[in-house]
Amino acid sequence: QLNHDLVALGYASKSDLDPTSDYFSSETAIALEKLQSDHGLTQSGTLPLGEAVFEPSAVRVGNVTATLGAPVQPGTPVLTGTSGTRQAVAQVDPTELPNVSVGAKVSITLPDNQTTPGVVTSIGTTASNSSPGSSGSGPSGSSSGSSSGGSGSSSATVNVDIRLGHPSAAGNLDQAPITVNITAQTVSNVLAVPIDALVSTPSGYGVEVAGSGGARRIVPVTLGLFDDAQGLVQVTGKGLAAGQQVVVPKI
Repeated sequence: QLNHDLVALGYASKSDLDPTSDYFSSETAIALEKLQSDHGLTQSGTLPLGEAVFEPSAVRVGNVTATLGAPVQPGTPVLTGTSGTRQAVAQVDPTELPNVSVGAKVSITLPDNQTTPGVVTSIGTTASNSSPGSSGSGPSGSSSGSSSGGSGSSSATVNVDIRLGHPSAAGNLDQAPITVNITAQTVSNVLAVPIDALVSTPSGYGVEVAGSGGARRIVPVTLGLFDDAQGLVQVTGKGLAAGQQVVVPKI
């Protein structure tokens, strides 16, 4: 593992040092001296037991807890590390979990209000109180319609891990509050109107359809799935057709 990591870090080439070998050779010592020089350490070319920690894969240092010059007792944490892969964590109300599944597509709204896609990779099994300032929402819509989600009254949430479709979209952010819209259900080949177009009628809801010559009429509708992300709702109603114009209030 030492030889492998020295080659991976660029302190030796594969032609000089076999990364699959466990043998501590003179080439290993030379590569170690280069590493020690880069970090301001004594260039001894040796590595005493306990002086280095090997991880199974690359890690990213998240926080250094040790203080320069302060004594460190055995077992005292000196830093924390995380995976080098960027991911998002949505804190979902446990009552919403039946609508969430591994592999579900999500839309992530970043602090600059830009959106980027993602996919649910894992769902936690333990509910805990949400951290102050944390974000992430329950399931909401897709562009073709979805069940409406949102946070419930309980403060306990379950962490849902999400892989970013475009990790570079997060820029240089270390941690930041985000909003996650998780697609719970989808439908296709349906009529959808802006949620703001709904009007109250004695029997429920309707939409105001604009006809030729400025004529308008209220068409009763039955509601389907809500797409909170796009602000749309699935509707069915006699006389409704794709391409018709509906009235929405001015903002």
